[in-house]
Parts: sequence; C-alpha cells; structure tokens
Amino acid sequence: MTLRPIRMRDQRAWREVNRRNRDWLRPWEATVPPAPPGHVAQRPTYRQMVRHLRSEAGAGRMLPFVIDYQGRLAGQLTVAGITWGSMCSAHIGYWVDEAIAGRGVMPTAVAMAVDHCFRRVGLHRVEVCIRPENGPSRRVAEKLGFREEGLRPRYLHIDGGWRDHMVYALTAEEVPEGLLDRWHRARPSASQK
Repeated sequence: MTLRPIRMRDQRAWREVNRRNRDWLRPWEATVPPAPPGHVAQRPTYRQMVRHLRSEAGAGRMLPFVIDYQGRLAGQLTVAGITWGSMCSAHIGYWVDEAIAGRGVMPTAVAMAVDHCFRRVGLHRVEVCIRPENGPSRRVAEKLGFREEGLRPRYLHIDGGWRDHMVYALTAEEVPEGLLDRWHRARPSASQK
C-alpha cells in the first residue's frame, strides 16, 4: 500500500472507484451547500478538483493523496486546513473502496500521513472529524489511538445537510515512536485473526 500525490492522469481510475462506491460514500462525503439566491452551486469536475488541490498544496495549506493498494487506486486521503504559526495543525479526511474496507488499509494510510505531517512537514497536531454514525471511520481513529475530544455541532455539509462530527486528535508528543510503527505493533498478526 502506498500514499502518493493525486494526479490528473488518475482521473479514469478515480472516477471508476468513486462511481462504484457512490452509495457507500454518500452518507459520509462532503457536499456543496445550497447556493445563495441568484448563484448556482456545482460539484467540481475531476480536473477542477485536482487543480484546486494542487493549488492549495502549492500554497502549503493541503496535502492531497491517493491510496494505491495492490497496484490500484483504492481511495483518497487529504491533509487539509494546514495552519502554521502558533498552531501547526491540520485535519485529515479520507475514503476507501468498500471492496477493501476492513483490511487495515485506511488505518495504515492515516498512520503514514500523520507520520509525514509530524516528522517531515513539522506539524504538531492532527485532527480527524467524523460523523458520529460512521462506526467504521471512528474505529480507524480509535485503533490508531486518536483521542476523542468532543462534538462539533453542524460542522460540515454532508449528504444535503449540516452534520455533527466527533473530533479526534493526536499531537506529535503522543507518538514519539511514530504512528505507523505503533499501529504495526498493535495490529494482530494474521495467525491471531
């Protein structure tokens, strides 16, 4: 499994995985809120999305990745809202192909991204905000040892409405050995499953 920057040439594979998982992702995926009167809200095209992600990455505000699993695009992970100065913080959002969910791919990808943020980028804190109803995503954060910090009411527009989210967080001091190493040590071996 690898994390790598998203590319324009990923369009066909990204669209195929996203289309196939449309119903599975709908309850958790951010949506564009209704536009004010006189304006039209539109979902961006793939090319517009990638251009925006690259622009934000170039400005130091975002790290957009795709997840490759067994040589195929299997999801997306974005480190966003990067804030410098006295905060040095960001949040992570992600999705994965339902066909590989439950195989440890997402916790591994999140652990890799957090280690990159703490060790290479120089961030101090990383958050993951998850809808309370999203048990599998909450388990990802819990397996990795993220602290549950509370509820953010009506935090993000998802599936047609403003939805509450649980906040999970980690700071660099909490994983001095690295999150990926801790995840590998805590993960049951195949013989224990």
